[in-house]
Amino acid sequence: MSNSVATIISAGWPLGIAAGLAALGMGLAAGKAVEAIARQPDASGDIRSLSLIAFAFIESLVIYMLAVAFLMLFVKPGV
Repeated sequence: MSNSVATIISAGWPLGIAAGLAALGMGLAAGKAVEAIARQPDASGDIRSLSLIAFAFIESLVIYMLAVAFLMLFVKPGV
């Protein structure tokens, strides 16, 4: 296996894991938010706003992992 193939694989699989776990977390959070709104419809505005903030934080972690993957791919070591 050449060095470039190993670099692509080592940059790709953590990004896939991060995206998969973020999707799982967002799905669980959305399900719990819908359940909470179903139990107390009068608090739907607060629950919705907190859910959107939580989704933004979860998605930002995936974007940080994407930035790390790009750094692993395009920054030459020792430079």
